[in-house]
Amino acid sequence: MEETLRIERMGNGAEAVGRLASGKTVFVAGGAPGDAVRVEVVEEKASFARARIVAVEEPSPLRAEPRCPHGDACGGCPWQHLSYEAQLEAKRANVVGALVHTARLEAVRAEDLVRPCLPSKRQWGYRNKLELGAARAENGEFLLGFHREGTHEIATPAVCPLAHDAVAKAPKALRGALRFAQGSADLGIFRVGVRHSVRTRETEIALWTKPGAFPRAHVAKTLKSALKATSIVRVLADPGRARKIKGVETLDGKGCWGEELADARFLTSAPSFFQVNTAQAEKLAAEVVEGLGGRMGEEGPEGLDGLLVADLYAGGGTFSVPLARAGADVIAIEAAGSSVRDLRRNAEMNGVDIEVVGGDAARELPELGGLDALVVDPPRAGLADGVAESIAEAAPARVAYVSCNPATWARDVARFEQNGYRLARAQPVDLFPQTHHVEVASLFERE
Repeated sequence: MEETLRIERMGNGAEAVGRLASGKTVFVAGGAPGDAVRVEVVEEKASFARARIVAVEEPSPLRAEPRCPHGDACGGCPWQHLSYEAQLEAKRANVVGALVHTARLEAVRAEDLVRPCLPSKRQWGYRNKLELGAARAENGEFLLGFHREGTHEIATPAVCPLAHDAVAKAPKALRGALRFAQGSADLGIFRVGVRHSVRTRETEIALWTKPGAFPRAHVAKTLKSALKATSIVRVLADPGRARKIKGVETLDGKGCWGEELADARFLTSAPSFFQVNTAQAEKLAAEVVEGLGGRMGEEGPEGLDGLLVADLYAGGGTFSVPLARAGADVIAIEAAGSSVRDLRRNAEMNGVDIEVVGGDAARELPELGGLDALVVDPPRAGLADGVAESIAEAAPARVAYVSCNPATWARDVARFEQNGYRLARAQPVDLFPQTHHVEVASLFERE
């Protein structure tokens, strides 16, 4: 069934949103607000439908010329057909919408709370990390590329223009090198990570493999001939979403990756998390420091002298280190073992004293006692049940909440507001141009 419709807005995911003649909401991949498109419905549910574009009959002025020819194959830049200004507007609108529809805030208040989305100076070539999936084709050929969203299929483009120039061609280079290194053998490689810093010029290649025998020297030599790297490591882990890590081996070089952020130096192990857009992560750190009453001075963060701050889900110290450099007394809680080790090393390297607690945030929080302020940067699932209530019991005057998922963040906004805290502001920050993803740095104040 085909019909012509007008695209109304971008959705919370990669797709655009319109309405069929019946009034039913329809999600359309590749649409732009203002487009008149002829579509074919490919999936119909009780409350919504999905459709593909057959023809763009009247293009929107918000359209842009796509830069990556592989976008449809791997799905890594689904908004590249939108002008960057339209992307920023859509991301802010989605944050406002989450407050209205999930947190149940009044529309006027939500509009007032959410600031314009902070743009990324680099709209392409901003990613400091590529994550490549590896598999074997039915004919035994080694495949290395990007998982198509929602599938186990691997797309194999030669270049990724979202990555820094130094590693943009890494997919093709590493695919050829690993095919040669393995020959007819299967070395159990199921994932490859590549990190590069434009500030330190350091590059790390991380091979994720099943435990077992491995030709370390041969593989390292082959990879070095394909991509100049300061560190090559092997992460021994079980495949699958859980990825239980059994160990990390240094095959060549430093054994970790160095980056600079907010006038501080960070070393990150291959299994540990670090934001993929360093320059924009600095803006997140500034929002947190300033939200708690500090400032980003010419010589680094300052103005939080003597403040007792807990940093939950602290990672390798993206927020803990700037907070401590600003003078705060920081208690950092992190569950992942590799990140705990990185955090301790990063604190020592930057000359700050941070109390590092290795454990689950929900379990450790009730033991902290009274706090002046708290920072929380949870995974996409947001805060676990009961954490917002535990934070309220700790009674910090301010809570800085950084989120990569506006939907779960808005759910937690409602929880905070039911427990004596009021959302004071929300700052969207664009860490992921050409995609629908957006970070939100928000501040809650105790009523």
